[in-house]
This record gives sequence, C-alpha cells and structure tokens, in this order.
Amino acid sequence: MSETRHVPVMLQRCLDLLEPALTVTPGGDRPAGTEPVVVDCTLGLGGHSEALLSAFPAARLIGLDRDPDALKLASERLAPFGDRATLVHAVYDELPDVLDRLGVPRVQGILFDLGVSSMQLDEAERGFAYAQDAPLDMRMDQTTGISAAEVLNTYPPGELVRVLRVYGEEKFAKKIVEAIVRERRREPFSNSARLVELIREALPQAAKRTGGNPAKRTFQALRIEVNGELTVLERSIPAAVASLAVGGRIAVLAYHSLEDRMVKQVFAEGAANTAPPGLPVVPEQYQPRLKLLTRGAELPTEEEIAENRRAAPARLRGAERIREDVA
Repeated sequence: MSETRHVPVMLQRCLDLLEPALTVTPGGDRPAGTEPVVVDCTLGLGGHSEALLSAFPAARLIGLDRDPDALKLASERLAPFGDRATLVHAVYDELPDVLDRLGVPRVQGILFDLGVSSMQLDEAERGFAYAQDAPLDMRMDQTTGISAAEVLNTYPPGELVRVLRVYGEEKFAKKIVEAIVRERRREPFSNSARLVELIREALPQAAKRTGGNPAKRTFQALRIEVNGELTVLERSIPAAVASLAVGGRIAVLAYHSLEDRMVKQVFAEGAANTAPPGLPVVPEQYQPRLKLLTRGAELPTEEEIAENRRAAPARLRGAERIREDVA
C-alpha cells in the first residue's frame, strides 16, 4: 500500500471547521443519548473518519462509500472504535435515505472529500491512473454501471466530445474524439496505455509541453461520466445541508473547478437572504440558512502538499446551518 493513502487531505483544517459542532462541553445541556453525529460521505480508506472519531470522543460516525473494497478496508481501520462507527454501502446522494433508515433525523457534522480515492488511484487494475497500463474500468463501485471502455467504444462522437469538454475542460476534445472513433473502428478500447498514446498523438506539440500528462483531462472526464459524479453531487450538497441540525457544520473538499463551483453555488444561495427588494424588515422565512465559514475556497499550504502531493488541487469550503427552514 502506498503511504500517500494514509495522509488525508487538509486533515487538521477539516477537523477545525467541524470542531464547534462536534465538541461536547463538560456540563453541557445535551440530553443523554443525543451524542453528536458526523457523516463522512466519502469514507475511502477511513483516514478522515479515524481522525474525527479520535478528535471528538463523544461523536458517532456514519461513513458512506460506494466502493465495497474501500468499505472493507475502512471497517478494519475503524474497528477499534466499535459501535461508534456505522459504515454503509451507499453513494452520497443517498444520504437522506441512509439517515432515515438509521433513525437519525439531523446530524451535527458532514464531510465530503470528493473525487477519486487514493486506493482507487494506487490499484492499477481499477484503471483510474493514466500513468500505468490497466483495464479501462474507472467504476468506483465495480458491481454496477458501465466502464470507461464501454463509454469510449459505444458513445456517439458528439456525446464523447461533450463529456471531454464539459467534464475534462479539454480544449482539444474534438481532435481527441476523432482519433478515438477512428481507432475504435479498428479495435475496441480495453486498456489505458493505448488511450494515453492516442491522446499524445492527437494533441498539438504546444499542448503537450504544459499542464502535466496530456491524458489527465480525458481521464478525469471519463471517470466523472462513468460514476455520474457531478449529477450525484448536484443532488448531494443541498440534501446534506438539509440534513444538518441548527449549529451543524459541513466541510467540502473539491478537486476541480466544476465540483467547487457547485459547492460554492449551494453555499452562497444558503447564505443569502431571499427577500424581495425594498422590504424595510426582512421576515424570518427570507433570512439566510447558512453562515459561510471560509473566505472563498481555502487552498492547501506548501507543507500540506509536501505531505501529500494529491492535496495540490484541493479547495476547501465550509458552512454552518444557522436556522431552520420556515414554511
């Protein structure tokens, strides 16, 4: 196992953001049996969850992950915490259903660490990494859905261009797709090395000299499409905010601009008052529901990147629920 998988991204800052909602003060007025509940919506290998359970000894944790392999490894890691940790095989847009099944009406903390996990990147056979040859799978849950190879081999050219442009922000999507369509007629795609080589050949020389591996954006786009990541996220962030108790806090780590933009939008809407202009007094139902806890998106420090190079593109945003919805 690679050491990088043991270093959760921006860990201390995530803990600091959630701390006020998860700390039980001695002699506080919290009734017995109502310990704070924190949800790790992207459990992965359990690094953030382990730190949350250690830092907040009164808290219970609910961990969600769509990847059965991640759940197995995380359950071993979190076994010392006993029944304080409840792990569930679920995608994070299923959060309301999971809480309903567990009889948990509201929670005090929610953490999202979006994107692909260290384990998925490090295990070549999963097909996420463009740096090593592997089957083009990219499913976070290999028990369901279509693989990246199926996307490449079956999507109409126009749809493939859309996926690369929108999800990968790839300027040369049309050139790459023309090469993919030409090659898949000759032989369907199955492994990553062939796709990486094709992308290198399709791009202009100038594009290959900057921005790291030229296949990076295409692989990101395929991964997002295969796992429906942005569609899931679009449902998940509003649902997570709705699941917070008043005083509860949410922290979200995003790794590319599309994710971060969605999070920013939901938080900004929640932190704005919705009153029609010109009202001398803003009624309760129009008051903000959220208070922003970060000024824009917080970026990792050089030390955090040195500790875990995968932290480099991370963007952290936090918000606190400050009032209930008023009908």
